[in-house]
Order: sequence, then C-alpha cells, then structure tokens
Amino acid sequence: MTFQLQKTDDKSQARAGLITTAHGQIETPIFMPVGTLGTVKGVLQRDLKEEVKAQIILGNTYHLYLRPGVEILEAAGGLHKFNGWDRPILTDSGGFQVFSLTGIRKLTEEGCTFQSHIDGSKHVFTPERVMDIERSIGADIIMALDECPPGTSDYQYAKKSLGLTQRWLDRCFTRFRETEPKYGYEQSLFPIVQGCTFADLRRQAAEYVASKEADGNAIGGLAVGEPAEVMYEMIEVVNEILPKDKPRYLMGVGTPVNLLEGIERGVDMFDCVMPTRNGRNAMLFTSEGIMNMRNKKWELDFSPIDPNGTSSVDTFYSRAYLHHLFKAQELLAMEIASIHNLAFYLWLVGEARQHIFAGDFRSWKERMVVKLSTRL
Repeated sequence: MTFQLQKTDDKSQARAGLITTAHGQIETPIFMPVGTLGTVKGVLQRDLKEEVKAQIILGNTYHLYLRPGVEILEAAGGLHKFNGWDRPILTDSGGFQVFSLTGIRKLTEEGCTFQSHIDGSKHVFTPERVMDIERSIGADIIMALDECPPGTSDYQYAKKSLGLTQRWLDRCFTRFRETEPKYGYEQSLFPIVQGCTFADLRRQAAEYVASKEADGNAIGGLAVGEPAEVMYEMIEVVNEILPKDKPRYLMGVGTPVNLLEGIERGVDMFDCVMPTRNGRNAMLFTSEGIMNMRNKKWELDFSPIDPNGTSSVDTFYSRAYLHHLFKAQELLAMEIASIHNLAFYLWLVGEARQHIFAGDFRSWKERMVVKLSTRL
C-alpha cells in the first residue's frame, strides 16, 4: 500500500491524498461504509458502487470469525470473493466488539476469552490469532488487536490498558511478519493509538505507534462517551506526532460535523455505522440539515427527498412517499434512507477534498457546520 499526500490546506491541517492498494485507489479524505458481516446492511454491492460511490468498505473480524467462519471464507478465496466486492476492504480487529461484551469476556495478558453473543460458545482472541483470522479474511488493510477503554476511564486504568495494547501490538507485528498473505496480494497492518482522554498517554501512544513505521495509523478509543471537544483535542495531540506521509484513520467517527472537524485536524479516513443505523430509524442527513422522515410535516410533501442529493433515490422518490414507507414499516424505507445517507457522507468528504484543493476548505467547512446542525 502506498500513500501520496497531494495537497495540504494553508489555513488548517486538512489534507487530500491518494491511497493505492491491490484492489484499487482511495481518494482521501474518505468515509468507509461499515459492512460488519460482509455486507453493508440493506445495500446491494451494485448500489454501493453506483449510488453511494464507495471506494472502500469495512468488515469486522469478530463477527466474520463467528459467522460465516474462517473455513468458509478461505474456501471462498477471501472476503472479496465471498461478497463480490472488488474494491479495497478494511477489517477491524474485533477488539471493540469483544471488549463491549461486558460480563461474558475475560481479559488477560495472553488475550481475551469471550462467549459468542450468538450461542454462548467460548472463544479466545490473542494478537496472533487475530492476525491469522485477518489473513484468512483477506482485507487490504487490517487492524491490530487493542483494548478500547471506556471514555470515562480513570488515569490508572487508561495507563494500564495502554501498556497492554502496546504489548499486544508488538505481538501483532511479529505474527504479521511471520505469515504471508493467502490470496496473492499484500495486506497492510495499521496500529491503533489509544490512551483515553489523557494527553500524555495519547502522546506516548502516538510515539509508540509511529515507531512501528506502518503503512498507516489509526486513532481509536474516541467517540465512546467523552465530549466532542475533548475528542477534537485528542485528535490534535495525536496528529502532531503521527507521520504526515502516512494515512490517519479515526475509528468509529461519526456525525457529518465530526467528519469535517476531523478533516480540519488532519484525519484522512473515517468509518461509522451512523449513516445506515440512523437511516434505518428514519433520520436523513442532508446538505441543508437533518430530516426525521417519521414527522407528520412530510406527509403531504411531494417534493424530492433531497433535491441536492447525489443518488437516484433522492430525486426518484418523494418525501411523502418515504414518510409513508416508514409509517408502514416497509423494508424499502430503510434501503432508501441507507443509500441516501451513505451517498451524502461520500459526497461530503468528496466536497471537502475539492475545497482543500481549491484552498477555501476552512470557510466552506464553517458554513457547512451551521447547515449540518440544522433540524429541518
């Protein structure tokens, strides 16, 4: 994997770049739709390409390990062959999912023992095992196993957790270098910066991660309960240290405003379930603000869902029709809303990229933040 830094904004840390992987190129800044189980919920691969214009999607190691399982993925030739997606894929290590299983998991130096949320069966994730699983899944970018402490963690817990994450990171890189990719193309391992909301721990973590000289680096453990301003502060602390010639991936973030604030602070890659999850619950993000499609105000509004939208569903269907579909609990409502929201997120980061090149990113961003926060 290579990263070409093409332009840096004069008035902020915003950057435009180009990531090249074995399955194609990714223009940054980029938003990555989340396909936890090998699919972005309710959206065909065709529509991800043609309507959403997704350049890369995510899979999740924890979920794919449990279903369909490593054996089936290997028999298929990896996740790309299994789900028919021929563009880049990134897999999370599953650490966040495992550590959210409070009460049915046990954390040790060796790794994490947990019970499946599906059938209660017992499993063990070690750094080595996770690297082997991610080799079998075959994503272009794979993540190291880490512990993601709660945003409300105290200093001692955050420090202890970071030490464990760093020791696991060493083991991830050792295993990664001991093994070969399984499907004839290279994979890139990204380490993850943790440290909760403590600036000194974040600096220590960023320096440790930077020393690995990986193809790219991730910032984890944010948007997990801390105030947004604290999240932005931690991003600034970390990005002062992470190498400028490598892509920076802010994990699990977030709202459209979060994306713009992250881009302004030098983040290149984002993912979040919000556009699809909120879409399935009738919330649409648009360039003029947020729409709740269950509100009665849309009942007789026969104008297009979003006249400024970039996907065909935005102008083909009316607001009244989508309101009706949600009221009737029709599955098509969730599909339309998911496509719309994902297409909007990809449009937003694409516009940010264009304004970085144009040299007016900051003024555009300030105007957009006001609009994005409006309730229509």
